[in-house]
Amino acid sequence: MRFLFRCLLATLLSPLAAFAQDAASWNAHVQSTFIRQFQPAFHSPYAGPHSLRAQAGASYSLTATAALGARLGDDTEAYLDPEVAQGVPLSGLGGLAGFPNGELAKTSGADPTLYLARLFLRHTFELGGDAVPVPSDANQLKATYSARRIVVTAGRLSLLDVFDANSYAHDPRTQFLNWALMTHGAFDYPADARGYTDGLVAEAFDGPWTLRVARFAEPKSPNGLALDSDVGRHHGDQVELVHAHALGALAGTVRVLAFRARARMATYDDALAAAPAGAAPSLDGVRRADHAKSGIGIDVEQQLAPDLGVFARALRADGRTETEAFMESDASVSAGLSLRGARWSRDKDVVGLAMATDAICAAHREVLARGGVTAFLGDGALRYGRERVAEVYYAAELGAGFVLTADVQRVANPGYNKDRGPVAFYALRLHWEV
Repeated sequence: MRFLFRCLLATLLSPLAAFAQDAASWNAHVQSTFIRQFQPAFHSPYAGPHSLRAQAGASYSLTATAALGARLGDDTEAYLDPEVAQGVPLSGLGGLAGFPNGELAKTSGADPTLYLARLFLRHTFELGGDAVPVPSDANQLKATYSARRIVVTAGRLSLLDVFDANSYAHDPRTQFLNWALMTHGAFDYPADARGYTDGLVAEAFDGPWTLRVARFAEPKSPNGLALDSDVGRHHGDQVELVHAHALGALAGTVRVLAFRARARMATYDDALAAAPAGAAPSLDGVRRADHAKSGIGIDVEQQLAPDLGVFARALRADGRTETEAFMESDASVSAGLSLRGARWSRDKDVVGLAMATDAICAAHREVLARGGVTAFLGDGALRYGRERVAEVYYAAELGAGFVLTADVQRVANPGYNKDRGPVAFYALRLHWEV
C-alpha cells in the first residue's frame, strides 16, 4: 500500500509538467524518483556496529528536483537546482561497500528536506571549428558552439555531472542503482554527504578530444555534510582525458581519470599503530590535516550495435587513507551492457546487466579484522574477500515522462566479509522527468 501511495504521489507531480519549458534564453526541467527496495534475510554468524543487518528489511528514497537555467549573455549561463529528498536506508547506510541505492546518499530521514543541489555559472570561450549543436536538457541550454572551445563552470554541483559520464552506468535515477556502478567504486571524489560540492572545472574541447581539470571542496570530516571552504589547503583535484571514436557507425569513448584529495583524514597504518594491544583500532584519534589520497583509472564504453552498448571501468587508489566522500574501496573493476528494446518493439525500454568487484588494502582489512569501525563498515571481525556485485534491471517506458524499473542485485561478501551473505536486493523505481 505504501508503494502504491508513493506512486500516486509521484503522479500528482504531473501538473508541474507545464512548468518544464524551453526558450531561447532559459529552460526549466523537473524530475522525481521514488525507489522502494527490499532485502531478504541472509546468513550471518556475527555482526558489529556497522554491519548490514541480517534480518529482512526494506528501505525507500524519494527525490524531486527542479533544474532552472537562464542565459546571461551570448556565452554565459546560470543554473539553479533546488531539491527535496527523504528516505530511510537499510541498516542506517552501513555494512556494504557498494550500497544498493545510489539515491540514498541524498536523503536525510523520513522527513522531506529541501536543499540547494546546484547553483553554478558556465562560460564558453569559442575557439573556432565546425558548429556543434547542443540540445536542451536539465542544466543545459540549447545552443550551438564551435568544436574547439573552452568551458569554465564554477559553483555548486555534483562532480559526476561532469566527470566519468558513462552513457550506460552513471545515473541511479535511470540506470544501475548500485554505488559500485555509478562511477568507479574506488573514485573517492569530493562531495558532501548528499553528493554535491563547490568548486571550479575547466573543459577544453577539440574535436574528439576533451580535457577536464577541476578543484572542488572536500567535506570537513569524512562523509560529512559541511564542506571545507579552505580549498587552498584542503581540496579534491581531478584530471580527465576523453577521446570519442567510431568503429564504423558505432560510437565509443575512452576516459582516463586521475584524482588527488587533500583533507583532514586518517591513515589505516596510523590507526593500527595507535591502538593499544587487544583494543580495536580507531580512525578518530589519528586524523591529521595533511593527508593526501590519489588514484587513477580508465573507463571504456562502446556500441556493439545501434541498440546495444557495453562498458568497463577499472581504478586503483593508493589504499593508505580512509574514505573521504564515497564508498569504501581501494581498487574497483566493473563491466556491463545496456540493450534498448527495439528488438521486441519497445524502443524506449532498456535492459541493463552489470557486475562489479571491489577490494581494500591490507591495512584497511586489518583495521576491520581487529574490530575497528570505518565510515561504513565494522562487523567486529573480518574473513576477507572481495565484495562482488551483480545487478540486472528492466526499465519500461510508461509514457508522459514516466519510467518504471524492476531491479535485482546480489552482493557476495558484503562488507568484504566471507563469513556473511550473500545478500539479495529487490527494487522498484518510478522515475518521472520533463
